Amino acid sequence: MISSYCACMTTEYAKCATGHGMLLIQLAGPNRGEPWTADGARGMLRRAGRRAELPGRIKPHTFRHTTTSKILDISGNDPMVAKVAGNWASARTVEEVYGHTDQHSPEFIAVLEAVWGESE
Repeated sequence: MISSYCACMTTEYAKCATGHGMLLIQLAGPNRGEPWTADGARGMLRRAGRRAELPGRIKPHTFRHTTTSKILDISGNDPMVAKVAGNWASARTVEEVYGHTDQHSPEFIAVLEAVWGESE
């Protein structure tokens, strides 16, 4: 995947990009070199989901949520790390919208086991 990305950035992308810095661009047609619209990204994900026979719709925002959640897990729930890595406007937004309990902490696991009746 990395070599494919590098090849794209040094060939098609380099020929077409118009200096806007957007990664997903149109490679053909009258809007060649322009960034994809949100509808274009959703359409690509819809078609890829169908080809892969995935259930339900794949939404671009899901990638942002998943990435932010993973960054919070890896950083020990540090909202400032997630803010910077995800280019969020504020750490407060990360805490309020994406913040979650450390799902790997022994305390959290003990509470779940007690609620589910799995504790001894």
